[in-house]
This record gives sequence, C-alpha cells and structure tokens, in this order.
Amino acid sequence: MKKNYPLLLIFFLFLSNLFWSQVSGKVVGIKDGDTVVVLLDGNIQKTLRLAEVDCPESSQAFGKNAKQFTSGQIFGKTISFIETDTDRYGRTIAKIYYDNKYLSAEIIKAGYGWWFYQYSNDKSLGELQNLAMNAKLGLWQDPNAISPWEFRKQKREANFTN
Repeated sequence: MKKNYPLLLIFFLFLSNLFWSQVSGKVVGIKDGDTVVVLLDGNIQKTLRLAEVDCPESSQAFGKNAKQFTSGQIFGKTISFIETDTDRYGRTIAKIYYDNKYLSAEIIKAGYGWWFYQYSNDKSLGELQNLAMNAKLGLWQDPNAISPWEFRKQKREANFTN
C-alpha cells in the first residue's frame, strides 16, 4: 500500500493545480476579436489573447465583425479562463469559458475566426471551421478570405520593400 502514496500525491497535486489554474474575472474591454481585457480581484486588469483561434486583424475584412461578436458574447460578463502560455507581446494566452461555452469554439463556429492549428491539437475546432466555411458564415462569405497570419506576413513584406 505504501507504494501507492507517491502516485496519489502526484494525482492530488495535478488535480489541485488544474483547479487553481482556472481564474475568473469580469470582461471590461475588447481589444479585437481574439484579445480581451479582464478585471481580476484587487482591481488588476489583465490582457488575454484567446487560445486556438486567430481572428481577422482590425484593418482586415471582418475584423470589426469579429470584435463585435466577441463583445456580444462576453463583454461585461464574469468569465473563467485557463492560462496556457504567454505570447511574444507579453499577453497571456488563455482558454476562456462563459455560460458553459468555450469562446474560441464559438468564434470559429460563427465564422469570425480561423482555427489556429499551428498552436492547437483540438481537431474539433477544425471541424467547426469546416462547417462554418461550408455554410458561408461570417468571414467565409468572402471567397477571397485571407487568414490573419497571411495578412500580417503580407503587411510585413510590404513594409520591408518600402
């Protein structure tokens, strides 16, 4: 029986880490379709970049629509989130949950963002993207829709040649 103690300890540490890694806060700002600001306890604001989704840039077609969609889903609500990483801009990358929904999935399902497959193993998000594409929802109405990562790359290359 003593041999099981280390396994039980590891199991309980894992569960407590999972439980404590989920944080909640009130959404007080929407920067764009995939970046929000939450107010945490102690009146601390934190910028969160949504995990697993990439929305059109503000200057890109459907960028404003993506921001409006995200705002309509969570602005003013208390959400819970799990931090997954930090990006090169210092933003916390997080999975955001509200009303028993996963925000990134809702954005993709509505056609306002691309599944960011480079940083996600959740193939169900790719299936949601295909459904939105086939139904021509949101940005998929545009036959020339360009992913945000390609848009940013083109912008960098244009700035480099100027």
